[in-house]
Amino acid sequence: MNLDQPIRVLSVDDHPLLSEGIATLINNQPDMQLVASASTGKEGILRHREHKPDVTLMDLRLPDFSGIEAMLAIKAECPDARIILLTMFAGDVDIQRALEAGAQGYLLKNTPPGQMLETIRQVYAGK
Repeated sequence: MNLDQPIRVLSVDDHPLLSEGIATLINNQPDMQLVASASTGKEGILRHREHKPDVTLMDLRLPDFSGIEAMLAIKAECPDARIILLTMFAGDVDIQRALEAGAQGYLLKNTPPGQMLETIRQVYAGK
């Protein structure tokens, strides 16, 4: 963790509007940089391997396989990867499974932008 460098973020989400919104939000922060984005689990794994981001935002439901499966593949290669799952539903049964599998946290897709940014900072700081 280098506090002089921006937090490098990877976004994996198959909804273009949400993905572009996240990119804009992150790139407008002086302490963050979106290093890559992906729209499938497979692409997310490849982008993580290529860019080694500090924090990954991972959609729980992707078109090819689940965000949990993608997270497990990333963690198998990079056990220290910090991953925050994104979901539409507070009662999603996969949230607990994701946390047990190693996700550092989760956010609802209707989370206020400031809270998402603070969560990224907290996860980057090891919390």
